[in-house]
Amino acid sequence: MRAVAEPGFHTQIPLLTSMAEIQVTVQTDAVKDIPCGTSGGVMVDFEKVEVVNRLRKTHVLDTIRNYTVNYDTTWIFDKIHHEINQFCSKHTLHEVYISLFDTLDEHLAAALQLDCDVWAPGIEIISVRVTKPRIPTQIRQNFEKMEAEKTKLLIAMETQRVVEKEAETERKKSTIEAQMLSDVSRINMDKELAEKDVRRRIASIEDEIHLGREKAYADAVYYAHMKEAESNDRLLTDSFLEYSRILSMGNTSKVYFGEKLPGVFVDSGPGNG
Repeated sequence: MRAVAEPGFHTQIPLLTSMAEIQVTVQTDAVKDIPCGTSGGVMVDFEKVEVVNRLRKTHVLDTIRNYTVNYDTTWIFDKIHHEINQFCSKHTLHEVYISLFDTLDEHLAAALQLDCDVWAPGIEIISVRVTKPRIPTQIRQNFEKMEAEKTKLLIAMETQRVVEKEAETERKKSTIEAQMLSDVSRINMDKELAEKDVRRRIASIEDEIHLGREKAYADAVYYAHMKEAESNDRLLTDSFLEYSRILSMGNTSKVYFGEKLPGVFVDSGPGNG
C-alpha cells in the first residue's frame, strides 16, 4: 500500500490485505546474552544491552518496505552483537571490564545512530544501557582481589595525605607563631629604638637649650665687662686719677704733729699709732 493507516476503525479484503501494527512511540529493545572475545582471548558474556529507540512516524513506510516490520532485528539486535564483538576484539579484558566500560554506552549509541542515519534514517537511537559482562570466576576473583588491594592502597595514600596535611598544618602553625614572635620582637625593638631616639632628641634639645643659656650668660657677662671697660676708659682721665689718689690718701693715711717728733711721720697702715 502507498499509505499508512492511522489508529481507528478500518476494513481489509480477506486474503488480499494484511496488517501489521508498528510502534512509533519510544520503545526499549533488550538484547540478551551477547558473547565476545577480548584481544587477549578471554571470553566474556554481556547479559543484557538495552537500546531505547523510536521509529519516526514520517519514515515508517520507507523503513518497513526496506527492512520489513522486523527492522529492529537488523539495525538494533544484530548491530548490537556486531558492535559488542568489535569493541571486545580491540580491547583487553581489563579495558572491557573496568577501564573502558563506562564509555561503552556512548560508543554503542554513537555507532548505532551513525549507521541508522545512513541506511535507516527513520530510526532514532535515544540511549543505550549495558550491564556488566560476566567473566570467568577465577578472573573475577583476581579482579576483586586487585580492587581490594587498590582500595587498601587508596586508603594508605589517603592516610599518608592526611598525615602530610596535618604535618603541613603544624609546620604552618609553627611558622606563623615564629613569624608572630619575630614581628612582636621587631615591634618591641622598633619601639625601644624610637624611645631611645626620642630621649636622644630630648637630650640634644636640652643640651642646645643649656648651651644657649650659657652662651647668653657669657655674652651678657662679656657685654657687661666691655661696657665697664668702656666706662672706665671714659672715667680714667688724669684729673679723675689725681682726684682718686688724693681721696685715697685722705681716707687711709694718718699724720702726727708734735714737739718730740723729728718731723712729720706718715703711717700708711691702718690701726698703727
